[in-house]
Amino acid sequence: MKSRSTAVILALLLGGIGIHRFYLGETWIGLFYLLFCWTFIPLFFSIIDFFCFLFMSDLNFNRRYNFTRIKVGYYSEAELDNNYEDNSKVLSSEIEKLHQLKEKGILSESEFQKAKSKLL
Repeated sequence: MKSRSTAVILALLLGGIGIHRFYLGETWIGLFYLLFCWTFIPLFFSIIDFFCFLFMSDLNFNRRYNFTRIKVGYYSEAELDNNYEDNSKVLSSEIEKLHQLKEKGILSESEFQKAKSKLL
């Protein structure tokens, strides 16, 4: 499983030659970084990548860069999402709010089902 902290360190130290992109499985982008490293343009992009990875949540990082392994089932939910329980609480509260709107007559049954399916 790819680690966000490793990607942050690679983007900071070796980002100018695209090593962090190779690590994340983005081979084509890594090749462009490597091809144009003499212009120092990839260095500026790697600084942007560094801050993006630094402030990205673990959940978003896992969804973006570990998605194929998630689909295949290599990792458990607990490994992928440390905040799984928090996310399920938020989801259930959103569905509860939709249900209250339906009970008050603000939403029709079809609107409720459509909004609920978007959340799930």
